[in-house]
Amino acid sequence: MKEVVTVFKYINVFLSLGSNAGERLRNLKSAISRLDAHPEISICAVSCFYETEPLYYRFQPDFLNCAVKLSTNLRPEVLLSECLRIEREMGRLRSNQKHQSRPIDIDIVFFGKKIIYNSELQVPHKQYAERRFVLVPINDIAPDFVCPDSGATVKYMFDNCPDHSRVEHYLKLELI
Repeated sequence: MKEVVTVFKYINVFLSLGSNAGERLRNLKSAISRLDAHPEISICAVSCFYETEPLYYRFQPDFLNCAVKLSTNLRPEVLLSECLRIEREMGRLRSNQKHQSRPIDIDIVFFGKKIIYNSELQVPHKQYAERRFVLVPINDIAPDFVCPDSGATVKYMFDNCPDHSRVEHYLKLELI
């Protein structure tokens, strides 16, 4: 009997990364390196790094944020598991208290043109259109990407974002 192997094509995925505990820049670079070390993930682009103010719980350190475009043939749930594993390895402790300081936060914002709503994952990320700290970095690397839920480009979503929080250029790295 012949074994059936399911092959998934490579899909472009956009992640939002943030850190506001410990050595923020080192944390972001480490998370990107860990993602790139996975045999089925290839980093295609990394945005500039931005210092941003916390949105929901303001009495905590500022964040460093960036966006990553990667190519993968992993299923969305498997990529999510990989992101959560990296967060755990880097010291992220999840609790019932949202919006607390953390060494690393990795969110899947877009998974190709897929729209996913299940108990584990919501893609596009449910709040991406309301967050400058997500849109500014993605706009750096993919302004013409068409958001699958709205049909608008990232640039359009950025230009019309209701969030006016501080997002300041911090650093551009040529190589991670």
